[in-house]
Amino acid sequence: MVLALVLFFMTYALMIALPKYRAYVAFLSAILFVVAGILPLQSVMPAIDWNVIFMISGTMGIVNLFIESKMPSRLADMIIQKVPDIKWTIIALSVFSAVISAFVDNVATVLMVAPVAVTIAKKLNISPVPSVIAIAVASNLEGAATLVGDTTSILLGGYANMDFLDYFWMKGLPGMFWIVQLGLVASTIFLLFYFRQLTQKVDIDRITKVEDYFPSILLAGTILLLIAASFIPGKPAITNGLICMTLMIIGILYEMVRQKKTSLLKRSLMEMDYFTLLLLASLFVIIAGIKEAGVIDAIAGVFMRIGGHSVFLMYTILLWASVLLSAFIDNIPYVATMLPVVSSIAAFMGIEPYILYFGLLSGATLGGNLTPIGASANIMAIGILRRKGFEVSNSDYMKIGVPYTLAAVTIAYIVLWLLWGITA
Repeated sequence: MVLALVLFFMTYALMIALPKYRAYVAFLSAILFVVAGILPLQSVMPAIDWNVIFMISGTMGIVNLFIESKMPSRLADMIIQKVPDIKWTIIALSVFSAVISAFVDNVATVLMVAPVAVTIAKKLNISPVPSVIAIAVASNLEGAATLVGDTTSILLGGYANMDFLDYFWMKGLPGMFWIVQLGLVASTIFLLFYFRQLTQKVDIDRITKVEDYFPSILLAGTILLLIAASFIPGKPAITNGLICMTLMIIGILYEMVRQKKTSLLKRSLMEMDYFTLLLLASLFVIIAGIKEAGVIDAIAGVFMRIGGHSVFLMYTILLWASVLLSAFIDNIPYVATMLPVVSSIAAFMGIEPYILYFGLLSGATLGGNLTPIGASANIMAIGILRRKGFEVSNSDYMKIGVPYTLAAVTIAYIVLWLLWGITA
C-alpha cells in the first residue's frame, strides 16, 4: 500500500506541475503500477472502462463533423437576430453555449460560440473578454447535465451504470439535468445584473449557411439511440460506447462519399483527442492499482473519520471539497479517483451512493469555473482571447467566474439534498 500511495501522489503532483504532459505522466505511472507488481498484467485490460473510452471517442468524431457543418454558427446567428442589445446577446450566447454543451464537449462548445462573441465585440468596439468568459463558464456548468455532456458525466455514468435518461429522472426523482438547470437560472440572473449597462444595439449582416445537415441528424440520432438503449434491460455494458462509435463511423463514411475524398478518414482520425483518451485509459489502470493495494478503502476511511456517520456532513464535505480542488486541478483524474472512494464511503455507511455521487459531480464539474485554470474550456477561451490580442487577468476572470460558480453550486447543493437526501 505504501508503494502504491507514493506512486499515486507522485503521479498527481507531476500531472499538476506538468499539465501539458499529464497523459504521458499517467501512462508511465500505469506502467510502473504493473512493473512493480501492484496490479497484475492480466488485470490491465479489464480495468479500462471501454464503454467510457468508446463513448468519448465516438462523441468527439460526431461533434467534429457537427462543427464543420457550420450548424452551430447558424444557430448562434439566428439567436442574435432575435435579441435587442449587447446585454441580451451575451446572455443569449451564454445560454446557447450551455444548451449545446449539455450534448457536446465543453471545449468544442467554446470553439464554436466564442468566435461569434469576438466578432460582435469587434463590430461594437467593446472588449470581448467578459462575453467569452460568460460563454466558457456556462459551457462548463452544463457539462454535468447529461450523460454525454462532459467526460466527468460519462465517467459517473459508466461507473454507476447510469443511462441517458437517468440524468433526467431516476428512482422516481428528478436527475442531475434539472439540478443543473436551476443552477443555470441562478447564474444567468447574476450575468443579467453584471452586464446590465451594456445596452448598445447589435445587428448581424448575414446568416451562416449550413454546408451539410447530416451531422446534425447524426448528433440528434446519437442522443435518441442513447435514450432508446436506456430502456433495454440487461444490455451489454459497452452498448452506449458502440452506439457512439458506430454513428461516428457512419458520419465519416458519409462525408467521404459526399466529398469524394478518402483523405477525410485520415483527417478525422487526426482530429481525435488521443491525449485525453490516453489519460483516461491510464487513470483506469492506476485506480485499479490503488484499489488492489487497499488505498481506496484507506482514503474512504479518512473521509469517514472526518465526516463521521452523518450523511449530510459527508455530502457537504464531498461537494465543497470538490469545488475547491477542481478550481486548481483537472476534474477528470479527480472524479475518476473519487468515484470508487465515494462508493466505499457509501458502503461503509450502509446507504445508497447517489446523493454522494451527485455531490461529487456537481462540485467537481462546477468548481472548475472558480479559476481560469480550473477547466479546459476556460483555458481554451483565454487562449482564443490572447490570440486576438486580449490578455485576461485573474481578477478579470474571477469577477465573473467566482459569483457565477457560487450561485450555481449553492443552488445545486441545497436542491440536491432536499431531493436526494431522503434516499440516504
